[in-house]
Formats: sequence, structure tokens, C-alpha cells
Amino acid sequence: MGAVDPSVYKSVLKVRRAYGFDIACFLMRFYQYMMNVGTVTMITLSGHSFLLAGAVSSAIAISTFIVAPQVSRLVDRYGQSRVVPFATAITVLGFALLVGNMALGGPEWLCFPAAVLMGFVPSAPALARARWTHLIRSGELGKDAPDLRTMFSYEGVLDDIGFMFGPSISIALASSIAPVAGMLAGAIALVVGTVVLTLSRSTEPKPSMGKGAAGQGSADEPAKVADVPAKERSLLATTPVVRVLFVTMMFLGAMFGVYDSTTVGLAEELGDANIASVALMISAFVSMGAGFVFGMLRFRAPQYQQITVAALLLGGSFGAMFLIESMPVLLVVTVVGSLFYAPFLIVANATVERAVPTERLTEGITWVNAGITCGMAVGPSAAGFMIDGFGAPASFDLGALFAVAIPVLILLFRRVLKSQLRQECYQEMGKAPAREK
Repeated sequence: MGAVDPSVYKSVLKVRRAYGFDIACFLMRFYQYMMNVGTVTMITLSGHSFLLAGAVSSAIAISTFIVAPQVSRLVDRYGQSRVVPFATAITVLGFALLVGNMALGGPEWLCFPAAVLMGFVPSAPALARARWTHLIRSGELGKDAPDLRTMFSYEGVLDDIGFMFGPSISIALASSIAPVAGMLAGAIALVVGTVVLTLSRSTEPKPSMGKGAAGQGSADEPAKVADVPAKERSLLATTPVVRVLFVTMMFLGAMFGVYDSTTVGLAEELGDANIASVALMISAFVSMGAGFVFGMLRFRAPQYQQITVAALLLGGSFGAMFLIESMPVLLVVTVVGSLFYAPFLIVANATVERAVPTERLTEGITWVNAGITCGMAVGPSAAGFMIDGFGAPASFDLGALFAVAIPVLILLFRRVLKSQLRQECYQEMGKAPAREK
């Protein structure tokens, strides 16, 4: 491990031009991270079964998995300000249909068309990172530009805040005010964030439409994928690292889908839905602090080693979910696991940046996030089945299996990561030494 530098975040905070889009994407994150657990909470508190709640949440996740990367590809080709407002409008339409159906006691089948529309939500983490990368790589910030490693750590902390606090806020609002309150707050944040992002045009990356082949990087960034039109081939098809991380994030999403839903289920079995909110809030503070500290560390280890260690720590800690049968044990396991969640996401997103062309970073990060949402399609449904049939502790056993699968997959494809990322690291620094035999 390298040095610890507590001042690294100053270089990020000094970039006043980034305030607008960072605030916008921060607000948009909350809706994305409220969707799954917020849907489960809203539907169950409205008197429906966990099975229905999990199925609707899974439908949202499947739609997001299919549609979100295509939205991000359009964003890269035509620009954020042209695509994001339309995607948000479709998402809000689906949200209104779902909430209205719950409030009026409509037919259960109507929840599923609404879930499909909600999958059009634009990827806020990818939008923010694309803008930061554009500002840094374009040279617009001059000598005061933060390095990419610091930026990804900073954005990782914001991701963690949204991911960890969003569900707990959604549960708290739904249980204390009304079943729809949590999701409504998230939708308002999404709309406000979209408006602010669209108005912040000075930092928007130039669209790649008309640039020709995808993978034609800047002068100091050689092409990394085959020279084919962007509209014909996706990064999932052309980039092995994206495929490995996509599947890894599927297991991560499945694990957290089980964890979130089962935490709500355990709290309801214990007779107080607010217990789930308290548990998630405590782990949020731990995870946020761990991510912040991680951003101060400078590592000399290659990228593939960093993600391997991070996966082992994350999978090992959350793999202990099979021990959970009471709230005290839940708190211990989640607090320990939360120490490694944020570092894993920071390293994973930095890995994507080193594997895809800059002008396709939005799509690359969205594919990785789509892996999480794809896993979320499995997690809540599986958790709903386990909770209804066997109880919350049995559902945590399933979550433990998903957690252990994360480091197993990284270890299986360690050679792929090593061969693909070592050269990318040198390309980023403008060097290209011969590969080691």
C-alpha cells in the first residue's frame, strides 16, 4: 500500500464547475437506489404479499438491465441534455402508474407495465463520471485537475451515500407517513436532478455521433475495442473486462436484493418495520466512512490485484449472513460487510475506466451498474419466496451464497483481468512498455 493523503479531496472540491452536475446526479441517485427496496416496502405495507413485491421489484430491475445501457449508449452518441430528460419523463410516467395503482387499489397486473417504464431511468453514476472524465482528460481544468483515481473515490463516496441512505430513507418515510411516501420523495429528487443536470451544459461531454468508429480514443489514449460503429457493437460484446465485472455485479445485486428485502422481512417478523431502517442507517454511516478513508489511500498494487482483494473482503464479510437470526447479529454482519462495500465499488468503477474508451465511459459504467440491477431482478423474488415459505433467516442463507460467489468469480477470471488491465494502466499514463512474459 502507498501513502495516505488526507488532502486529496481538495483538488475535487476546488472544481466549482462540477458543483452543478454533481448536485444533480446526487439527487438522481436517490431515486435509483430507492427503487427496489422502496417498491418492496410500498407494496407490502399496502397489504400485498412479499411475493408480489419481489416480482414487481424484479420486473423493474429486468427492465433497467435491458433498457438502461441502451439509454446510456444514446447519451454517448447524442449528448446528455438531449436524451436524459426524455428518459426521465418515461420513468416518471411508469412511477405515477405504479403509485396510482397502489393508492387506488387497482389490479395487480397493472404493476408490471409500470415497472417496465420505470426501467428507463438514466444512470446518474455514469453521467457524473463521464462529465468528470471529460473535464480531466480534455485539459480544461489545467494543472489543478484532480487525478482520475481521486475522482472515482469521490464519486464512489457519493454512490455509497445514495445506495446506503436511499433505501433506509425510503423505508422510514413509507413506514412512518404512507406506503407511497418513500418512492414519491425519490421521484421528486429524480425530476429536480434532471432539470439541474440539463441546465449545466458547460460541462457536458461532446457526443460521439459523427466521430466514426467506437474505440478511436484521443491522441494519448489508443483504441481499446474493435473499430466498428458504436451503434453496431456494445461494450459487453467487445470488452472482456466489462463482461467479467457485469457478471460479478449480478452477484452483488442479487446479494443486496436478498439483503434489503430480508432485512425488511426480519424487521416485520420482529414486529417493527422501523428496525430495518435503523439497521440500514447504521451500516450506511460505516460504509460512507470506509469509502471516504479509502479515497485517501494511494495503492501501488496493479488494478487486477486491487479488485481481487476487495472482492475477497466483501464476499467473506457478507458471506457471514448465514449466521443472521436476530437483529444484533444482523447489525454485526452488516457493519463489518459495509467496511468493504464502498472500496469494492470504487475499485470496480476505476477498473471499467481502464478498459473502455473515454467517449464510451457512460455505456461502460452503465453496463456494470446494469449487472447490479440484473442481480436485483433475482434477489427480491428469491427473497420473497424464501421469506414467505421458510422465514427471513433462510433467506439470509441464500444471500450468503451470492456473496461468496463474488470473490470466486474474480479469482476464476483473474488472468483475464491481469492481461487486459495491466497495459491499460500504462496507456493511461502515456507509457507503453512491453508486456511481461
